[in-house]
Amino acid sequence: MLRVSYADLEQALTSTLIPLGFTPARAGLCARLFTETTCDGVYTHGLNRFPRFLATIRNGVVNPTAEPTLTSAFGAIERWHGNRGAGNLNAHASMARAIALARTHGIGCVALAQTNHWMRGGTYGWQAADQGLFAISFTNTLPNLPVWGSSAPTLGNNPLVLAIPRPEGRNIVLDMAMSQYSYGTLTAYAKRGAQLPYPGGFDAQGNMTTDPAAIEQTARALPIGLWKGSGLSLTLDLIAAMLSGGLATHQIETDSLKETGLSQLFLAIDPTHITDPEALAQTATQAIADLQSATPIDPSRPPRYPGEETLRLREENLRLGIPVEEEIWNSLAKS
Repeated sequence: MLRVSYADLEQALTSTLIPLGFTPARAGLCARLFTETTCDGVYTHGLNRFPRFLATIRNGVVNPTAEPTLTSAFGAIERWHGNRGAGNLNAHASMARAIALARTHGIGCVALAQTNHWMRGGTYGWQAADQGLFAISFTNTLPNLPVWGSSAPTLGNNPLVLAIPRPEGRNIVLDMAMSQYSYGTLTAYAKRGAQLPYPGGFDAQGNMTTDPAAIEQTARALPIGLWKGSGLSLTLDLIAAMLSGGLATHQIETDSLKETGLSQLFLAIDPTHITDPEALAQTATQAIADLQSATPIDPSRPPRYPGEETLRLREENLRLGIPVEEEIWNSLAKS
């Protein structure tokens, strides 16, 4: 494992994207989003996913020149078509538009159809919270999660993001899939030859297991909260697909390198229209203080709020350099 500077990683990614059809500005933003994700310690959806992103550009799934277009609007809600452009750029533009609507109406909602994988969903929660707004966003995916009581992957693990702003960027950001472990996390554990801390799915014999490779093989990931996660996955899928006018999970290609046409929703809330942000910050600070006062089961792992580890890893990686896999870094240098 190597450590490289933020600037060097961002530049290497930008240089890789421009020859593939991205304008310099769009290549720079796309590279920044991948770099931020990696710097924040979400390696599975940052640089480690970049080779798959390049593959989807080269096989025609991702159109590097496409940008989202408005299809209909009423007040604070709008429907946009992603034109199967780069998923992280489409998502960033959609949250930016939701924020703009919220500045005017107090709340803004953008439903996005026909887009691609948004990479780290938490990115768009941080995007809103860093500007002082609350945010809710979610996406559907290809079928990769069995409905509870079935062995067939018919639902998506449909990530959900909730973001709460706090002063100085100490935001609370929850970024979670509907499976106990995302498939990126399963792959990372399997690559290290490690077992999961808790059961994450079923093996070929139908037994619940902590073996990530066995779960990847069966595609029988465990829904969070068992039947509750299964129900939540379905409802998120339908809300995104119905409001955007796009595809639902059962209509999406099952090959991960051909996964496209996703439906997403971005909701932003500007609290300054109804209350004092300082009062909101005090509420969050008191809640976090109470959480952190809880006696830990393991003294080496005290309770932490969603986003706290992200901030710690961001500071560490900016100071020491961002960890990158040597093989991927060398492939960037050759491209």
